[in-house]
Amino acid sequence: MKTRAITAFFFTIVMLGSIFLGAYTFTFFYLSLSLVALLEFYKLVKIGGIRPHRNMGVLAAAVIFGLTAGYHFFQYELKYLLLIVPLLFSIFIVELYKKNKIPFANISYTFIGFVYVTIPFCFFYSLGFLNDFNHYNFHLPLAFLLMLWASDTGAYLFGMKFGKHRLFERHSPKKSWEGFFGGLFTSVLVSYVISTQFTEQASWVWAGMAVLIVCFGTLGDLVESMLKRSLDAKDSGSFLPGHGGFLDRFDGLLIAAPVVYAYLYLILY
Repeated sequence: MKTRAITAFFFTIVMLGSIFLGAYTFTFFYLSLSLVALLEFYKLVKIGGIRPHRNMGVLAAAVIFGLTAGYHFFQYELKYLLLIVPLLFSIFIVELYKKNKIPFANISYTFIGFVYVTIPFCFFYSLGFLNDFNHYNFHLPLAFLLMLWASDTGAYLFGMKFGKHRLFERHSPKKSWEGFFGGLFTSVLVSYVISTQFTEQASWVWAGMAVLIVCFGTLGDLVESMLKRSLDAKDSGSFLPGHGGFLDRFDGLLIAAPVVYAYLYLILY
């Protein structure tokens, strides 16, 4: 627990710094984070005998994230996103020259890496530009992380104290309904505090964001647990002492970020 707390403290400082230090720091940090998480995913699925195209996948992921960032910085026409198409389909061609018994499994898991890891990080990154597509604003990404952390903390504390009814025992035997509702309570509470500081959105918008983060963040945690159990792996990595890997730390973000972005975009536009 001590190791876990120390790691969380320093990593939280780094993450908050990446948000507060401006658009370029924010871009570089989450580009790096998304690529490391993708590498963890590819390393994890190799346990099951899959051989994804790691180098091609990381290159394509960097281009996808780069095009996303470029759109927010330079507001180019969306047609330039088509530049990614040849790179993505080259993965099929590269597989022709490899001697594998399950070629389409390798191709499939390469693409799943984009869908499961890269695209969610792009949606989270884009929250920083959602209020104004031309200018970076840290309010939404900061609020997202605070609500997600509040959910995790509340779920842990309430689950430890009152947890009796299992939430989804097949994939995560320690999670409880009491913990889920405790996380929901703490996250909505934090959303109210945020609404008093960031007044550009109504309090109900922030509360709705909190509810989505708790619900889909919990599902994201379960999805990653399902992945690890299917591969008989304990953690996605060992980079963060006491927390495992980056996928373990950001599993909730991976499912919640696209949903929250869609919710906010529909409300704001």
